[in-house]
Amino acid sequence: MIPWLEANTPFPDVSEALTTDAPGLLAAGADLSPQRLLQAYRNGIFPWFSEGQPILWWSTDPRMVLYTDRFKVSDSLKKTLRKIERSRVEGGPWVVRFDSAFESVMRACAAPRKDGPGTWISEDIIDGYTGLHRLGYAHSAEVWLDGELVGGAYGVCIGRMFYGESMFARVSDASKVALAYLVAFLRSHGVRMLDCQQETGHLASLGACPIPRKDFLAHLRQAITEPAIERWEVAPPLTT
Repeated sequence: MIPWLEANTPFPDVSEALTTDAPGLLAAGADLSPQRLLQAYRNGIFPWFSEGQPILWWSTDPRMVLYTDRFKVSDSLKKTLRKIERSRVEGGPWVVRFDSAFESVMRACAAPRKDGPGTWISEDIIDGYTGLHRLGYAHSAEVWLDGELVGGAYGVCIGRMFYGESMFARVSDASKVALAYLVAFLRSHGVRMLDCQQETGHLASLGACPIPRKDFLAHLRQAITEPAIERWEVAPPLTT
């Protein structure tokens, strides 16, 4: 039985998360205010729930992470990145930006996918994370083609710890392009780890790997104490 959180109830210790039935499930309830979300992320906890469910809080073990110096780029993606970087320099149709359309990125991530329904990103989730964005904790990487938003990724950054949340693509590889620019930026600012939360084959193909939760938390506790990144400015990806 997991605990129910009221507005002022602190999170239980992550060691109390379930290990069977729903491994990693820690608690339910509370709210998605920026303050609650920051408390969660600082303790290695994240929300994930479906329409009609209460807010569910998770701390998975093992934890899927992407070390920023281990990001894998296929030959085809390298070619795409070179093309987009030339376009950025020469004023062509491709543009990469950070934080110019945060809510639009979230809503695109929430939209139905070709192979299934929409994601778990509800209006309450959008409200909570746009609140974090206004406070300077949530950020988006965006890929634009001829003035249209065609790909992106968003997540939360506390100190030198980045928590990836979701990505989307409307043209081939656009989400990977957004991630490549984001990873390059984070790496150049001393962010060594990007939290991916849960293990998937797609993330593994990009270089992510599972690590024990205790190792993730040890890194997290140090990274969140480091100074926040002050300016989010797009730079060339390190893979070009």
